[in-house]
Amino acid sequence: MVAPTDLTLSAAAASLSRGELTSVELCAALSARRQRLDGVVQAFLHTDDEAVQRAAAASDQRRREGRPLSRFDGIPMALKDNLSVEGQPCTCASRILAGYTAVYDATVVARLRAAGIIPAGRTNMDEFAMGSSTENSGFQRTANPWNLAHVPGGSSGGSAAAVAAREALAALGSDTGGSIRQPAGFCGVVGLKPTYGRVSRYGLVAYASSLDQIGPLTRDVRDAAIVLDLIAGPDERDATSIPEAPPAYEASLEQATARGLRVGLPVEYFEVDGLAAEVRDAVETAAARLRELGATVVEVSLPRTRYAIASYYIIATAEASANLARFDGIRYGFRDAQAEAAGLPELYRRSRAGGFGAEVKRRIILGTYVLSGGYYDAYYRRAQQVRTLIRDDFVRAFASCDVLLAPVAPTPAFRAGQMSSPLEMYLSDIYTISANLAGIPGISVPCGRSAAGLPIGVQILGPALGEVSVLQSAALLEQAMGGTRFPEL
Repeated sequence: MVAPTDLTLSAAAASLSRGELTSVELCAALSARRQRLDGVVQAFLHTDDEAVQRAAAASDQRRREGRPLSRFDGIPMALKDNLSVEGQPCTCASRILAGYTAVYDATVVARLRAAGIIPAGRTNMDEFAMGSSTENSGFQRTANPWNLAHVPGGSSGGSAAAVAAREALAALGSDTGGSIRQPAGFCGVVGLKPTYGRVSRYGLVAYASSLDQIGPLTRDVRDAAIVLDLIAGPDERDATSIPEAPPAYEASLEQATARGLRVGLPVEYFEVDGLAAEVRDAVETAAARLRELGATVVEVSLPRTRYAIASYYIIATAEASANLARFDGIRYGFRDAQAEAAGLPELYRRSRAGGFGAEVKRRIILGTYVLSGGYYDAYYRRAQQVRTLIRDDFVRAFASCDVLLAPVAPTPAFRAGQMSSPLEMYLSDIYTISANLAGIPGISVPCGRSAAGLPIGVQILGPALGEVSVLQSAALLEQAMGGTRFPEL
């Protein structure tokens, strides 16, 4: 019999429905595994096992009475610590929000609760989602479960590590420039970034509002489709929410076929300096598997790829500068009490200096600069124009193919402390940020391991609102590659 901690969401739902497993047993097994492992993995910032067990007992009672909220009633899910969960801490892994308790549920949390899913722990992240390794957390460094000396990726590193270490069946993360897909690739799990606006951002603490999107990290592609079914859809509280109802994503997997599928390989992605041979081989292997299944693989061009990093880091930091202005030490979170007598400007300065970490300060300063008088047109406006050109590149590419196949990152997971330069870290986002600039969906799927035994993920991108094609292609590739494997811990 499969251990409860090894189940997928769909398998756990089936076990609960058949009465082979109770929610109390499932939650207890995951809690026991977390207590055994998280001292070294450090995926979680906050847990409340008593509250989870109460919710699990209530779910079991509903099932006994024949009134489950859904087939997923009683399944726990981990949540990135930038999503508001009423009554729980929401720190964004930043000391400036230490002690803050959320007063409402994010829309995605409310939708999970409506299905009976239990919020079960807040996962570590790069502070305010600014980073690619989860080394920028204000509280702890999360380790990659495949090799504890390596990073799990970021900024949703805690969510990815929790799923890979089997401390959670699934988790939610947020993706501003690859922060779901890259840690999924590094940790050997599935990570989906939906089309911008497909999932409500209400209750997500904003980093860069025109780029942020919430999505799942799961053990397989079906589970990613399941979670998307649960959280996607219009929301009147999010003005950027797409008003049209989404399709049934899990059901669409039954029609997955490679016959007639056109897969594009962006030539510019294979010309990037620093692309590891192992990663290139993984993408080529994925292309070969899809071709064997009946897909047509063609080369396409995304000529503005070389401008993506510069454009992204201007737009993202500018929006971060505006969004993070609210964290001033006055209304909630960290306040430098010793500065109060010195006056309001000094209180602002010292509270923000003491509450924010180095990377957050760097991005706020850069963003404030590009928005300042005399520089707005030279930097921010021009970056937005480049963004439009990058989006146009994708539109042209998808005229000749259904999905794109690409690396997730230039290398497998790197060692903690290896990226000593912020610029070096920024450049590692080259394959993921364009999807956020264009607002299109993308998914990371495991596709083998490096010589050092670290997972390698490949990325499948689709046109706006093309999640069905992305998920179907990912499911085909996952099956061809033999499914997801997990580290022995």
